[in-house]
Amino acid sequence: MLTTIRPIRLLMIFLLATLAFSAMAAQRDFPASTLRGKLIITDYPNVTVSGNALRLSPGSRIWNTEQLTQIPNSLGTDTYLVNYTLNPQGDIDRVWILTPDEASQKIETQRNGNKL
Repeated sequence: MLTTIRPIRLLMIFLLATLAFSAMAAQRDFPASTLRGKLIITDYPNVTVSGNALRLSPGSRIWNTEQLTQIPNSLGTDTYLVNYTLNPQGDIDRVWILTPDEASQKIETQRNGNKL
């Protein structure tokens, strides 16, 4: 009986440590050029960000709140609070849909991982 308790304890410790590390990995770092706005996909690749008409660049990437890539057409016409970057042509090339915790932080503290 005693020999089966030890492996179960070790397994529980391992699982708890794994959960703790995965929670730490959820923090995202954003480039220094990151901007913030409210994104609506109007007619792919056309979007509106905080009232400004922009386009998603060819090969643009959108990450959802679970850090998984999202197909633009799957977002529908909902409004999302996002961080995003522009390419040299002025098109959006990267979009991160923000979690409530990220949305509550100032953009200045998120750029380059400068968390306060």
